[in-house]
Amino acid sequence: QVQLVASGGGLVQAGGSLSLSCAASRLPFGTYAMGWFRQAPGKERDFVAGINWSGGSTYYADSVKGRFTISRDNAKNTVHLQMSSLKPEDTAVYYCAAELGRRVGVHVQVSDYNYWGQGTQVTVSS
Repeated sequence: QVQLVASGGGLVQAGGSLSLSCAASRLPFGTYAMGWFRQAPGKERDFVAGINWSGGSTYYADSVKGRFTISRDNAKNTVHLQMSSLKPEDTAVYYCAAELGRRVGVHVQVSDYNYWGQGTQVTVSS
């Protein structure tokens, strides 16, 4: 059974940085696109950043562009999200997700992704 385990969340002051990681198991990692989504209380789960199966293409939500960086290490079956210049509005549970197949580009809909991690809490204080 495919398993995605997210880690690295925590509490940070506004303007600070955090790095999230997602480790995948039982997954032919190089054949899946990966994405990070977030969900704040009472809100829908929103796309944050994504990276295609090879790592050659990335895409970011406008709200995090220039502040967040997604990367992947296919040899280690991991994907990372480096977050800097954090704002209180970045507070949410962050989820990593895997999308089956070597599709072109990066996709932003929750329904595009086949597997999900358990989520990790990120809290940014003002």
